[in-house]
Amino acid sequence: MTTTWIRNPLGVFTADDSPDAPDARGGVVVTDGVITELVAAGGAPAIAPDVTVDASEHVVTPGLINTHHHFYQTLTRAWAPVADAPLFGWLQRLYPVWARLTPRDLELATSVALTELLLSGCTTAADHHYVYPSGLAEAVDVQVDVVRRLGMRATLTRGSMSLGQDDGGLPPQSVVQDADVIAEDCRRVVERYHERGAGAQVQVALAPCSPFSVTTEGMREAAELAEALDVRLHTHLAETIDEEEFCLERFGMRTVDYLESVGWLSDRTWLAHGVHFDDGEVARLGAAGTGVAHCPTSNMRLASGTARGVELEDAGVALGLGVDGSASNDGSNLALEARQALYLQRLRYGAQLPVTRALGWATRGSARALGRDDVGVLAVGKQADLVMWRLDEARFSGAHDPVAALLLCGADRADRVLVGGEWRVRDGEVVGLDVPALLVEHREAARRLVAG
Repeated sequence: MTTTWIRNPLGVFTADDSPDAPDARGGVVVTDGVITELVAAGGAPAIAPDVTVDASEHVVTPGLINTHHHFYQTLTRAWAPVADAPLFGWLQRLYPVWARLTPRDLELATSVALTELLLSGCTTAADHHYVYPSGLAEAVDVQVDVVRRLGMRATLTRGSMSLGQDDGGLPPQSVVQDADVIAEDCRRVVERYHERGAGAQVQVALAPCSPFSVTTEGMREAAELAEALDVRLHTHLAETIDEEEFCLERFGMRTVDYLESVGWLSDRTWLAHGVHFDDGEVARLGAAGTGVAHCPTSNMRLASGTARGVELEDAGVALGLGVDGSASNDGSNLALEARQALYLQRLRYGAQLPVTRALGWATRGSARALGRDDVGVLAVGKQADLVMWRLDEARFSGAHDPVAALLLCGADRADRVLVGGEWRVRDGEVVGLDVPALLVEHREAARRLVAG
């Protein structure tokens, strides 16, 4: 057993919102991948540590948690033909490009997305992969290998599309699959890769893409299969007015009514975006304990609207943050997403919205959205996933509150990242990864993909 004391941080945010949360100003003690003690200001660990890490120039936080992404989209960032398009037009131009994805493309895209997330202080990431062209049947397998190589945690969703243009859906037939193929692979990846219990590195969820790309039967069957396999459910919902109008025209009901009709209104589900909910729908989602991944940058980039984040959380929704795909955010930086969430929600609810509430969405709230209670908080018994941030750049000079400075001054790169007690980032660099070589190959793959 090895015990490490991350000693006397410049500032600390534990994300513990309980009334008796302990003082951690003296640092965090980690033993074999688990937090074993929080040290009060001026104190010392109860047992002498084997290793001491001086954190006097660092702010310490839990590892950030990303609840919605599309890793493959790092290959189509800032593509001129969709730079100024709203969601439906954006998708229609990109679907044929994504239909050319190969397993190596996905491996490179996933590696870059996770690298960027890790460098931004993210230790757990959820991905929504729903594009399965010919030759990409083992997409989840590819992603699992990358996650394990980088030493992060992930919730990898087996996404799907089954409602193509021939049947009134949005995607072309080349990227949709038959229901039996989807169900068989969902069972396969859950049985092969889904880990349960505290400290799980890889978890799998089922994720039909959206109401406009999946049949009603597909949505209902996914809910039944998720219950049978005891895994979580994920989909896009209420992202745009176009989607709301699609549901009204095709199903004769609004998005939350549709969600309930197919058996998804439960605490097994977390939704991407959740922008266009009325008061009654907010209350119903909260009563059900459903989660929402708030994706502020993507919602602004595509002019989708502003999620009612504070009201959703107050109603009981598990509210987390997501960077969304790197073709609608064009970045995968979760620290900046927390800052964006703070400012977008302040526009709606006022400047009194605390900085720490937004940090809570990026940590504790995101963990809850993913159904995890072992990460997202610095507390005894939780996994040792934490981030050390330096405040020594010009942008932080003159900052008085080190925790508030993370968002208000725009911290965007972690100095050190610990996942399960293992250092995955040291001195701002990913341990054991040749990032320049990765980026050379990734950029070439991106050029080939859009060139056809």
